[in-house]
Parts: sequence; structure tokens; C-alpha cells
Amino acid sequence: IFWGLCFCVILGVALWLRHDNQTSSLLMQQFEGQQAPNTFYTSVYILIAVGAVMMIVGFLGCYGAIQESQCLLGTFFFLLVCLFACEVAAGIWGFSNRDTISKEMINFYDAAYIKSVDVVDSSSKTAAIKVLEVFHETLDCCGKGDDSPLFKQVAGALCPKKTQDDSCHLKLKDLFSEKLCLIGLAALVVAVIMIFEMIFTMVLCCAIRNATPVY
Repeated sequence: IFWGLCFCVILGVALWLRHDNQTSSLLMQQFEGQQAPNTFYTSVYILIAVGAVMMIVGFLGCYGAIQESQCLLGTFFFLLVCLFACEVAAGIWGFSNRDTISKEMINFYDAAYIKSVDVVDSSSKTAAIKVLEVFHETLDCCGKGDDSPLFKQVAGALCPKKTQDDSCHLKLKDLFSEKLCLIGLAALVVAVIMIFEMIFTMVLCCAIRNATPVY
């Protein structure tokens, strides 16, 4: 039951993050031959991989409990400790790099922003304008807060009129901070469940050892 809960939490959160309309529409954008930064998707794929590994390890623990095998339960406990250590390490890394994803997306947005106000018409300018339109429509924002006079002249065409005072930089930070907080919350729930699993595994292993007759 505990392992099923872990797998469902991780898989549900990962799939929701992978197919979320807001992030998907932003991360699928291309500009000047470059795809939008996909660091966020990398973290989601890692989450899915961890869920799959946990499911496989869970079958080992379940089989060991059914067979009342100290060897299998000991192996299960060791793998639990390894997964827990990996999760803690990933959590520390994610916390220390929590602003990286939003900064990468802001840089991508700024590159399109600069090209969109170019006085010379070109295919790159047209592509930049399309990228900005997607960002503005998806995030319900306009510009980066300290907009240039050139951008203000075309803001009416690029931005929804009701959102011309909302900075896309702030909206990007808020969007990915919210998603990363959700990933962190899911990881915390799984970590708590894993602690209980380790306790129950050791209790069961000790009970099996004490119940084994000595000849």
C-alpha cells in the first residue's frame, strides 16, 4: 500500500507537470533554431524514472515479505536507504538551483524581446514576435517591466490590453516556482512514506529472525 501510494504520487505529479498546458506551450517554442530551455522537463523525466525504480524495488520488498526472507528484506531496506539518500541529494541540488529554470526562460524571452523591436524587418523578427505572442497569451503578461520606447510602441499589438502592466519576468518566476514547489512537496511526501517503510521493513525483518527456530 505504501509503495503504491509513492508510485501514484510521483507518477501523477510528473504526468501533470509534463502535460500542463502553460509549461508545454512555453517550452515547445523555438527561436533562431534554438528550442526553449528544457531543464524543467529534465527534472520531470527524472521524477518519472525514480517512480519506475521505486515500483520495481517495491515488488522486491513485497515478495520478500510474502516469502518471509530476511535476505530479500535486507536488500529491500538497503535499496530504500539508497533511494532516500538520492532523493535528499536531489532535493538539495534542486533547492540550490531553484532559480535556474526561470532564469533560462527569462533569457529566452529576452532574446525574442530584443529581436522583436528590431527596426529591420526579417524572418527572425517575425519569429520573435510569434514567440512573444505565445508568452503573453499564456502568461497573461506584457513585456519585462522596464520596457523600451520601441517595445511600448508595438505593445498594443503584442500584448492583451488588460495585461500591459504585468511583467513577464515576474510571471515566469511565479510559474516555475509554483511547479518546483509542487515537485518538492511530492518528494517530501514520498520521503516521509519511505521512512515509515524502512521502519516497518526492519521490524518485519527482526520479527522473522526472532521467529526462526534454532536447531
